[in-house]
Parts: sequence; C-alpha cells; structure tokens
Amino acid sequence: MRTSDKIAGVGLLCLALAGCDDNGSMQAADTGSGRAAVADCAIGSRSGWARTCLVEQAGTILTLRHADGGFRRFTILKDGRGLASADGAEPASIAILEQGQIEVSAGEDRYRLPATIAGR
Repeated sequence: MRTSDKIAGVGLLCLALAGCDDNGSMQAADTGSGRAAVADCAIGSRSGWARTCLVEQAGTILTLRHADGGFRRFTILKDGRGLASADGAEPASIAILEQGQIEVSAGEDRYRLPATIAGR
C-alpha cells in the first residue's frame, strides 16, 4: 500500500501555511503574489535538513523553491489525500511525522511542512 493511500484514510485536510510561531518549523514571508513561508528541506540524496526552501501557495498550487534556484510544484488535493506532483515525472509521497507536520518527498528531495490532519 502506498503512503499516499494510508494518508487518505487518515484524512489529511489541508496544509496550514499561515506560518508558525518561534517553536514551529515555518516562518511567514511576504512575496506579494500569495502566501509564502520558509520550510525545512533536504534537496538531493545526501543533503541534510536546512530551513532554506521558500513555500508559495497560489490557490491549490504549492511551489517549493530551493536555494539553488530549482523548485517543485504540487497540487493540494481536495479529496483529503494531501498533495500530488503538479508537474514532472516523479510522484509525491507523504508521511505523517508528528502532530501537525508531514514530510513530502519527490525524487530525492524532501520537505517538512505543517499540516492539519483529521483524527489526530
């Protein structure tokens, strides 16, 4: 069973991208074109976690921008399954880390994002 199928049963409702306080994993940032925040990410197979990825949301499209100029786009699914790759050939997988946080993976890139999870 795929991780995304497991999440569907848990009922991932939506990403909470409003930003967290000093103890959270995201900080608010204003880009002028929508809501944005800085998230923890590990880009590539051998990289460690760093708070260097800019998160932008425009409607149901979530763009995660890397410090090196690369990016990934995801679609926020309205059926409760979380995210799906919006472009590219590598599918997104999601794992629930702890209360209020998920890890999204696409290829060798990983992102930790806050999330509202039903039933938790």
